[in-house]
Amino acid sequence: MGKLGVAIVGTGMIGAVHRRAALLAGAVVRGVSASSPERGAEVAEAWDVPRAYRDISDALADPEVQVVHVCTPNHLHRAMAQAALEAGKHVICEKPLATTLQDAEALSALAASTGLVATVPFVYRYHPVVREARARIAHGDLGPLRLIHGSYLQDWLLDPASNNWRVDPALGGVSRVFADIGSHWCDLVEWVSGERFVDVSAAFETVIAQRAAATGLSFSTPAAGGAMQPVSSEDVAAALFKTGNGTLASLTVSQVSAGRRNRLWFEIDGAQASVAFDQEDSERLWIGLPDQREEIFVRGPGAGSAEQRRLSVLPPGHAQGYGNCFDAFVADTYRAIVAERPEGLPTFEDGLRSALIVDRVIASARTRAWTSIP
Repeated sequence: MGKLGVAIVGTGMIGAVHRRAALLAGAVVRGVSASSPERGAEVAEAWDVPRAYRDISDALADPEVQVVHVCTPNHLHRAMAQAALEAGKHVICEKPLATTLQDAEALSALAASTGLVATVPFVYRYHPVVREARARIAHGDLGPLRLIHGSYLQDWLLDPASNNWRVDPALGGVSRVFADIGSHWCDLVEWVSGERFVDVSAAFETVIAQRAAATGLSFSTPAAGGAMQPVSSEDVAAALFKTGNGTLASLTVSQVSAGRRNRLWFEIDGAQASVAFDQEDSERLWIGLPDQREEIFVRGPGAGSAEQRRLSVLPPGHAQGYGNCFDAFVADTYRAIVAERPEGLPTFEDGLRSALIVDRVIASARTRAWTSIP
């Protein structure tokens, strides 16, 4: 079908990540749409792309565009992804798929009805050693699962002077820290373990009651001084899940943990062995064994499962990371467009599953009661 033509809608940090991955996958970025025509023109020049679209409708009218990357604040995802699908375009939509369960249900149903490829960047699935963990669990190497536990910790909102559109429920959604990063952990752990959560008991806390009124870029250094305003979204969250097999899973999530830049960590303990993964040390998979033994599996193309080898594009000792995961995810999305079936590609159906979990976690945090996850 030749080179895919891509439009990128949203030009912040994650938009730049999408652009890089699209180019590495062999697509052509036909144009960009930003928060204003002026911003769009500025980015189009910086990215050396031919067009700065006035808005998403302008991008959808471009006959050279087959794929739309939606990289905007959360409250815009539903309308933009829906418009792209209705225009016959394949879609990569940033998570969350939508800020409400009802909108996520509508988008997932629409994507299924069109037959178009529609994916969500749950890219931590693309760490090679994560694939190794999943393969070992599926093969039965761990035996029956006994416990799942972990955390996702960041510190970029530790300073009360830090603020961002994600903090505003009107833009980011009712839940902040759980929907933003807890959702990644839940998707990853369900996918790796092969077990699904069926019940949750959760608690949210807003530990920084006021933040600077001025907002900044994600993960940026806060500006000093200025007016303050109240905060309603949570800074930290804790959740206890139970899977359909009866396995307990515990999760701690925070955006105010000093020194933790982006630490997604999980451990899955079975009757015969355990595995643990740390996103900030993503070259290695820890394997716990009986009799006080342990092993370290090191990422590389010469060992382990077929998917681990496929995604290990560099030799051991030449570190891969988040960027490589994103590149592989986008490349697999494009492969799906040409009728391949890449393993583990997260689709709008997975985005809907995430929205359901987030919705039930919010409900549990409000009632402080065990809540079912259908």
